[in-house]
Amino acid sequence: MRKLIISSQVSMDMAIDSPQNFVFDYVNDEFFTYARDQLFESDALIMGRITYEAFAKAWSERAGADEFADRMNSLSKHVASRTLKEPLTWNANLIKGDVVKEVAKLKEQNGKNILQYGSGELTHTLLEHGLIDEFRLMVFPVAMGTGQRPFENIQKVPMKLLETKTFNTGVVILHYQPVNK
Repeated sequence: MRKLIISSQVSMDMAIDSPQNFVFDYVNDEFFTYARDQLFESDALIMGRITYEAFAKAWSERAGADEFADRMNSLSKHVASRTLKEPLTWNANLIKGDVVKEVAKLKEQNGKNILQYGSGELTHTLLEHGLIDEFRLMVFPVAMGTGQRPFENIQKVPMKLLETKTFNTGVVILHYQPVNK
């Protein structure tokens, strides 16, 4: 069975919106190696509408720029949305019907990890139904003071720490597994 991994870039105070306002100050070779390894260990992306629209625009413009952009663009994408209509661009298909059932089917297929960047309503739904295998939080050494938080408005979910990494820039990577797994 494939693993569903949620990868989020967060500030120290757990803000996840507008990571472009803090991430690039801490990007170095360690960061790129980690991000590359995570992407290349996956063969599919899952995302909600907001992430899909932002990523499709940003990454399709980078086609041919480097192996990371080419990998991002080539992966199959599965998009959960109540408002988007097919056909979707950027090698993406719309998840039809019950998102929980469809993601469970994706996980049963052969292949590498399924990766979801960010966190929002889709993540909360998948977490509530026990479909998330791992959270990978990239904690950046900056406090934003405001912003959306990845675990807002959810019930208590115990987590087991699987791994930590610390980059020389002060970025800390935390890998957690929901205890229901």
